Amino acid sequence: MNLLYQDDYFIAIHKPSGFHVHPHEDSPYRVPRSKICLYEARRIMKQHVFPVHRLDAGTSGVLLFALSSEIARLLCKQFAERIPKKTYHAVVRGYPMTEGLIDIDLELDSTDEKAVAVTSYKSLRRLELPFAVGNRFPTTRYTLIEAEPHTGRFHQIRRHFNRISHPLLGDSEHGDTRHNRLFRENLGISGLCLKASQLSFPHPVHGAPIAIQALTCDKWNKIHSLFAEKGTDPL
Repeated sequence: MNLLYQDDYFIAIHKPSGFHVHPHEDSPYRVPRSKICLYEARRIMKQHVFPVHRLDAGTSGVLLFALSSEIARLLCKQFAERIPKKTYHAVVRGYPMTEGLIDIDLELDSTDEKAVAVTSYKSLRRLELPFAVGNRFPTTRYTLIEAEPHTGRFHQIRRHFNRISHPLLGDSEHGDTRHNRLFRENLGISGLCLKASQLSFPHPVHGAPIAIQALTCDKWNKIHSLFAEKGTDPL
């Protein structure tokens, strides 16, 4: 983990893929403390820190921790009121529209009741590869997208793109196993292709605008190089 931002009130870290934000009480397997961001952030800062939002274990990118309970309350209030702007990048199967708004209610993770969920996106680059998956087509198509969730539902981006038949690559729960295997075995890109690239919000104390960018990594360097070299701009 790397520190992206630090002041007297909160920190931002770059969460690597495969790390959990905090321990899960109902997890079927034990997660090592070294793979839990909360414990690692406490170790780095040598003090107690407070999580204010979450990212899926497979998602990399910007993650905040407050340095006091009062700042945690203020930041949690911002997230509850949907004030922060969250920008994600992902790779999806197929060619979605150049721009779109996914407005499909999603089941809550706690009650299974459906709730309003809205995600906007734009396609950045398209890619066609000479690999056959199944027997329908001799090639496969993928799109690098930028997405912004306007609500905060569990696995929202992953579920929304699955609902419109453009699942995320590397998603073992909502994705397509055959395409996940192609990316892993033919392209050397494994794991969930979803990154929390930027988080923008007013400072919880003095209100100044804050914009925090995620770091790059080997996987996303490969993804961007692949789309830059072999992809095309969406029409």
